[in-house]
Amino acid sequence: MNAQENFAAYANIKIEPTEKINFSETNVGVFYQKKLGTKNQISNTLEYSSLKVNYELNQHNYYADQERFNQIQNNFQYSNQILEKTKLGISVLPTANFQENLDFEAITVLGNLEIEQQLSSKSKVIIGAGRTSIFGAPKFTPIAAFDYKMNEKTNFRIGFPDSKVSYSNNERNKFSLTNSFNGNFYHLDETNNSDKAEKVVLSQMTSALEYERNVSNNWFLDFKAGYDFNKKYNLLDRNDHKVYDYNTGNGYVLGIGIKYKQ
Repeated sequence: MNAQENFAAYANIKIEPTEKINFSETNVGVFYQKKLGTKNQISNTLEYSSLKVNYELNQHNYYADQERFNQIQNNFQYSNQILEKTKLGISVLPTANFQENLDFEAITVLGNLEIEQQLSSKSKVIIGAGRTSIFGAPKFTPIAAFDYKMNEKTNFRIGFPDSKVSYSNNERNKFSLTNSFNGNFYHLDETNNSDKAEKVVLSQMTSALEYERNVSNNWFLDFKAGYDFNKKYNLLDRNDHKVYDYNTGNGYVLGIGIKYKQ
């Protein structure tokens, strides 16, 4: 689990039942990274995800055909060791978020810029900013984190939008306690435009316990159980003004995944 990961392929299933609406998401992806000399590194992650929405507990007039959403995204990352203890990181993430019809309007470019400063052999800080979807609709957000390696088994990160404490009792098991702000958005097909809604957005803060098990050679299983706080699921117009609030309420998160990496 401590080896350098150069290639990975994965698939995940996640369910998020709430008080009024149930969500289920599947995603598959491939990851690749390569060092370019001693100071540069590139990585690329290509991922497809499908979100299904069940409205049985929240009958209304808005969801007629808003039951499935698709996303295709490609996250390209570049890092450069600009100084002995300072690293620059750049991410460019074009993403297509749509219902059934993929067109130019469904494509958005996200990304971020980060500076990583090594403070000691055990600690570092990261600051930056990016255009992200952690609050649903794309917007510019800050990035900040403090990483500390307590020992060979325990690491923790305190920051925004992600915090994490991880512990590995042996080379096959890894336990993590995570807290993250996360969200997504999807462009609606033109046929769904009678109510002037053009975009569906979701956002929440998720606290979860995660477990990764190295089951055999390069194969890993991932398990996740947590809770979504302040969950929002809204319809927005062209100017990102709220058209409708589904008032889903909060809910649990359960997930399982499989990964091959080398």
